[in-house]
Amino acid sequence: MQGSLSWLLRFVEGQQLSSLPRQSHRITMLAGLSVLNLFPLAALEVGQQWYWEIGNLKLHGQTFATSWFVILLLVIASLAATRNVQRVPSGIQNLMEYVLEFLRDLARNQLGEKEYRPWLPFIGTLFLFIFVSNWSGALLPWKLIHIPDGAELAAPTNDINTTVALALLTSLAYFYAGLRKKGLGYFANYVQPIPVLLPIKILEDFTKPLSLSFRLFGNILADELVVAVLVLLVPLLVPLPLMALGLFTSAIQALVFATLAGAYIHEAIESEGEEH
Repeated sequence: MQGSLSWLLRFVEGQQLSSLPRQSHRITMLAGLSVLNLFPLAALEVGQQWYWEIGNLKLHGQTFATSWFVILLLVIASLAATRNVQRVPSGIQNLMEYVLEFLRDLARNQLGEKEYRPWLPFIGTLFLFIFVSNWSGALLPWKLIHIPDGAELAAPTNDINTTVALALLTSLAYFYAGLRKKGLGYFANYVQPIPVLLPIKILEDFTKPLSLSFRLFGNILADELVVAVLVLLVPLLVPLPLMALGLFTSAIQALVFATLAGAYIHEAIESEGEEH
């Protein structure tokens, strides 16, 4: 019995020692992830949140779940439209070709005939993700799905972290576009037409992502709160017109975000005296 116990202790000790490198590697990875949490860009919570914790990094579980659902929906629609392409389109292929033509016109109007093609995927992805996210919050019965911590599923754009991330991506895009075309000469725009405008031009770079993110977040959150209150007070036919108006305004918000993204990119790459 004593021999068996000694063998068991040596076995457990050996397992613990053999797992030390893997645990050390895991701890190093979690420590690396926690570095991302040292510089929070936004801190605002409305209602209960369902967190996924990876080390010291907290992720909004309901926002990730609904975002992945929206992305999966767009991927399935794209695959269904391109699986069996016909010369005379019909069904989902016809719908997706109409959407593509709409996005092409949107990008062309903002960036011009010469510059719009490289930026069509970026502007189109922004519009489709925001549009489907906004409509998912109005049309899908997210509240019927129960998740931990009393949190509720909602449109991804109902979370300010999503809208701030989209706005920061837009800021990176127009900085990249300007530097790619003009090099360091891009920063000469900050002192044109007169150097005294330098502080205003720098301040403008901060206000652009703020206005983009807060406009989208505020409109979507306000629309869902108003509909929720009306459904609570008068639960039958009265909220329906307001829900229809919410679908229209949420589509407009997606269009405004994509249009402003295209306008900012064009502003970064345009040269003096250049025409579309």
